[in-house]
Amino acid sequence: MLLTAKILLTIATLGYSAIPSLFDSNSTHVTNPSYPGHARFHVVWQVSSYVYIAALSLYLIWTAGTETAPLWIASILAGAAYLGFWTAVIFRPVYGGKLVSEVNPVPPFAWNVFGWKFQTDANVTLFTPAFLLVIAGMLAIACV
Repeated sequence: MLLTAKILLTIATLGYSAIPSLFDSNSTHVTNPSYPGHARFHVVWQVSSYVYIAALSLYLIWTAGTETAPLWIASILAGAAYLGFWTAVIFRPVYGGKLVSEVNPVPPFAWNVFGWKFQTDANVTLFTPAFLLVIAGMLAIACV
């Protein structure tokens, strides 16, 4: 169960760090011409902060041995990253936020499930299962 928790937390950790650093370091975010310079500054700050936090988390996960305390810390850090995302999603009406930019938007995921065609936002589509992995990791730690 401990190995399962470590694997789940590793995937979730890469989800809030490696994925955004790859997907946001281009014209959809960091160099998006519609973003004010200060907004781009905050994108780089947030993404690089998550990479550094993830490096610490991965260290905690894979050097924990049979101890669960480091895994709890890593899972709480991952949970905080994903809860920050969901906070931004929920409070969009308050601050005028949008899931995608009007200039250089990230394309949605297109689905065709048994003939039912629909689209979902890329971030919501990726971060929902990643957050569920954090919860599953916590449950796996609790079962140790």
